[in-house]
Amino acid sequence: MKQLIGGLMVLLTLSFFSNAVLSQTRDRSEIADQFKWDLTDLYASEEAYQQAKAETVKKFDGILNFKGKLTKSPAMLLEGLDYYSGIYKEMLRLSSYAGKKSDLDTRDSKYLAMRQEMEQLFTQFRSTSSFIDPEILTMNKKKIDKFLAKEPKLKVYRHYLYNLLRSKEHMLSEKEEKIVAEAGLVTGTAGSIYSIFKNADMPYPTVELSNGEKVLVDQAGYSRYRASANRENRKIVFEAFFGKYNDFRRTFGTEINGNVKSHIFYTNVRKYNSTLERALDANNIPTQVYHALIENVNKNLDSFHHYLDIKRRMLGVDQLYYYDLYAPTVKGIDTDFEYDKAKTMILAAMQPLGKDYVNILKEAFNNRWIDVYPTPGKRSGAYSSGSAYDVHPYILLNYNNLYNDVSTLAHELGHTMQSYLSNKAQPFQTADYPIFVAEVASTLNEILLFYDTYNKTTDDDIKLALLMEYLDGVKGTLFRQTQFAEFELRMHEMAEKGEQITGDSMSELYRSIVQTYYGHNKGICIVPDYIDIEWAYIPHFYYNYYVYQYSTSFTASTALAERILNKEPGALDKYMAFLSAGGSDYPINLLKDAGVDMTTSVPFDKTMKMMNWAMDEIEKILAKKGI
Repeated sequence: MKQLIGGLMVLLTLSFFSNAVLSQTRDRSEIADQFKWDLTDLYASEEAYQQAKAETVKKFDGILNFKGKLTKSPAMLLEGLDYYSGIYKEMLRLSSYAGKKSDLDTRDSKYLAMRQEMEQLFTQFRSTSSFIDPEILTMNKKKIDKFLAKEPKLKVYRHYLYNLLRSKEHMLSEKEEKIVAEAGLVTGTAGSIYSIFKNADMPYPTVELSNGEKVLVDQAGYSRYRASANRENRKIVFEAFFGKYNDFRRTFGTEINGNVKSHIFYTNVRKYNSTLERALDANNIPTQVYHALIENVNKNLDSFHHYLDIKRRMLGVDQLYYYDLYAPTVKGIDTDFEYDKAKTMILAAMQPLGKDYVNILKEAFNNRWIDVYPTPGKRSGAYSSGSAYDVHPYILLNYNNLYNDVSTLAHELGHTMQSYLSNKAQPFQTADYPIFVAEVASTLNEILLFYDTYNKTTDDDIKLALLMEYLDGVKGTLFRQTQFAEFELRMHEMAEKGEQITGDSMSELYRSIVQTYYGHNKGICIVPDYIDIEWAYIPHFYYNYYVYQYSTSFTASTALAERILNKEPGALDKYMAFLSAGGSDYPINLLKDAGVDMTTSVPFDKTMKMMNWAMDEIEKILAKKGI
């Protein structure tokens, strides 16, 4: 059944926005329950989970009772779709539970097996129900219109049915759809292997820092020490971390090749012209939106290079290197943001979104929706998961008392609010919002946090720190993600032309792109050779053209935040309607209703205007300081 539900909504922020994430890992038993998930809201116990899973699996074959009958009457179509949706809703809840259990300790094979079993069950169910879309597509629009008119309860499937008709040329026969569904058993293997190897089995290096201290440079250690104020330590950590990745470049190359080949498989069998077209067609996004983003960013690299030069001057170095990008630029600023302080800051910053919005945030803080601190084996980064329709969303953090952690919390709460409000306002069938709009609510929260914190200080050093935090976000969310998007596009284009995807060819491709973005040949920022392998560190390349949506969402949220902060008539009401709209329409239309037209350059232009404003503010302060 194609895109009745958009997918498993797990929204990720894996250190792409961060300047630093300190590794303050503690044993889970040492952390108070109030800072840990309460997964009993999903299932009271693992036994209850197993029972619910068994009962759900028993219903799988029941969908076959509707085979050959869906087009007989509006009532039969409704009954069949409702039966499917009921199973799918419970499957998402089961998957949410299994995934979270595994994420709390990726080393535990028991919970890894639970997660893998759910992946297999999804494939089994999709295979069993694969007749649905082809059968519905034996009807034309006139007959579907007639069904919708006769049975009002079919309204919740209206968008799904019309979207199915729109993509009819890419649908296959019943037997072929079943084969494609079965292929899901193997097409996700590359990403699974990558995740386990990187998070659990990768032999990360130990290095000796300039003071003689020996430290493990795993993912958390890298995130911590790349932000060291000591330049020599940064260089040591970068060289060791990516040097180890380079040792396994053949493995990483084989994994990403398997992933790209799976995308080509689906592209070919569904008769799309390219992997990009297929990926964007799911949400009816014109490929020009993707190409325009890359083009606009490349046209504005001078502004990005201005930011990099500001970074160089504030660091007090003659030549900026890639390993300097995460270094603190303002010395002596208090970076100790305890979790309670973060909550207070966020609640204050979100006031422009109204009392109801803020009250739901308080509920999230008080009722254990958030797993706060890093623990051994816990999945790195942060995410919000709202896929369990009848249960509140959950947030995974690895909180370490930095301002960036406050910003990450605000970011994930944006996702949570969109999931929560959509689940409350929409029926299950249209609650899951499109990925294209998924990062709008999160980045808008970050912008509100920045403005609120910035406007409450008169200290120039704190202002500099906040402005650089914002610009680092622009770097990480707009320029860096577009850099990734360009790499992902070129990588797929290579494969589509029959060129080989290997660790070495990917490193060569990555080098050419990253050196262009950072002005390596212009002497703006020197990119050492070991950065060639950085692509292997980025998990989002396994998500099928996901990363560009960070960039487009960032520009959309900038435009929406401007309207809300300026108190434009109707701006807040339209935004709250957007947060509650789920997947009731195509993403381009949802954003247009909220006040942003993503088919134009206006959102991008507004973002560049804000970026240049921030750099102008920094220049004023630096001029006062004589820098």
